[in-house]
This record gives sequence, C-alpha cells and structure tokens, in this order.
Amino acid sequence: MAVAANSHAQTVEKKSLNLDGAKKAIAAAVDYAKTNNAPGGVIAVVDEGGNLMALERLDGTFAMGATISIGKARTAVLFKKPTRFFEELINKGRTAMTAVDGFTPLIGGIPIIIDGQVVGGVGVSGAASANQDEELAFAGANALMGGAAKTENPTSSSAKDSSMQTAQAATFLDAKKVAAAFAKGMPLLETAGYKVHASRRVEPGQAEIHTLDTDVIYVVDGSAALVAGGKAIDSKTIAPNGGEEHHITKGDAIIIPNGVPHQFTSVTGELHYFVCKPTAVAATGQLSQR
Repeated sequence: MAVAANSHAQTVEKKSLNLDGAKKAIAAAVDYAKTNNAPGGVIAVVDEGGNLMALERLDGTFAMGATISIGKARTAVLFKKPTRFFEELINKGRTAMTAVDGFTPLIGGIPIIIDGQVVGGVGVSGAASANQDEELAFAGANALMGGAAKTENPTSSSAKDSSMQTAQAATFLDAKKVAAAFAKGMPLLETAGYKVHASRRVEPGQAEIHTLDTDVIYVVDGSAALVAGGKAIDSKTIAPNGGEEHHITKGDAIIIPNGVPHQFTSVTGELHYFVCKPTAVAATGQLSQR
C-alpha cells in the first residue's frame, strides 16, 4: 500500500487537447474572420508538445502563411506565452532570442490553457494585420477556454491594459492612464479597424509609409517639423524636391493618407501628439508575410 501511494504521488493528471477541440478552435477563428471581414488567414492548432493537430487556410491567403501560423502556435505552446511578448521583447533590443531554433516571435500565437495547464496553442497568419492575426487566434483559444483569454499585452503597464482589444463597447481611459502613455509613447487602443496612439518624440525619425493606415495627428504639446509627401529614399529620408514641410505645434492637426511618405525632421523639446489610425481593408491578398 505504501508503494502504491508513493507511486501515485509521483504522477500528475494531465489535460489534453483532442481533435474535436482543435476543430472547434479553428471553426471559431474562421467564424471570427468572416464576421470581421478578414481578407484571409491560416489557422493552425497544435497540441501541448507543439505538434500540428489541425490547420485551415482561407481562400486568398499567401502560401507561406501555413508555415508561419504553425510556428506561432508552437512558440506560444513551448514558451507558454502569447507570441506578442517575444516580438515586442525583440523590438526592444533582445535580438539574441532570434537565434533559438524553431522560434517564431511574431504576433498571432496564443496558448490554450485549461485548469492552469497548457494543452495546446492557436497560431494565425495572413489576416489584415498582425493585430487581426492575434484576434483570430484569441477567438480560437477562447472557444475552448470559455473566454478566459484576454486581448491584452501581458508585459504592458496599466496604461496599456486596454491597448489590444476588439472594440465592442466604449473604451474609457482616465487622465492618469493617458499621461502615463504619453510619458513612454504607447498605444492606447488598437483594433483591426483603427488604432489610437499617445505618441512621444524627442528627436527626428526615419521616413514612414503606411500601406493601410491613415495618420490623423493632433499635437498636444511641443513643436516639430514634419515633411509629408515626396519620395522615400532607402526608407530613411524624404526627397526634398517632393515633400512639403509643415511646422506643427500645440493645437495643430494634420492628416496623412495611407501611402504618403512622412518624416519628422526636427523636434523642439518634447513632442506629445495623439495619432488616430483608421485602417483600410486590403483589397486583394496580403501585403506582408506576418
């Protein structure tokens, strides 16, 4: 009896994901994609060991999406974290992590956790944006977790707690959260259809061209020179013979349509500005291999 008791104490009951569960997760993600007009997407579901259980590729999705979605799902499972955590960590300078074999640090991978145990993961690639990839993955995971998965960055401060969510209700952010966001320059809210950023800048930046997002900029404090239009050269500068320079200061607003190059060429003091980004829906295919 003593031997039997000791043997039992050394074993653990494990939850596991079966094929029906994997199919349920994919069905929920596909339904979310259709409801929210995703232009495509590949949904992959893996078990607790990172092994592929089920995969569905929506019409029009680029071929590499299958490989990327599986990699996202495996990364979320094997590291027991949403893949957003790793993409943002690498963007902050932790580039050594990219040397890990079989590692896909791209937004869109979510672990499936049941009773505190990671039983599998959902990975999505090829939707309208990285954020929508993540939304589809959350929809799939939540089909098995009863809505327990939250669309928020686990490494964020309180100012960013509401930054990644599907906007189904009004979002209120008090003055303290907004001030904290401006102090670091952080998103306040990001959805598949639009984004709102509390941006902070203390120096010039490189040229940017947004394929889908239109920038609606409102200056809260400070001043800067902003060149809009022209031609981007090596993604670093804007040709002086094409762009128009605007000196923007507190209270000014400027709207930069998607596809128009723009660059902050000088900043006086510390510039704080709201950026609202309505996102156009891609007409055909995907613009990048997310």
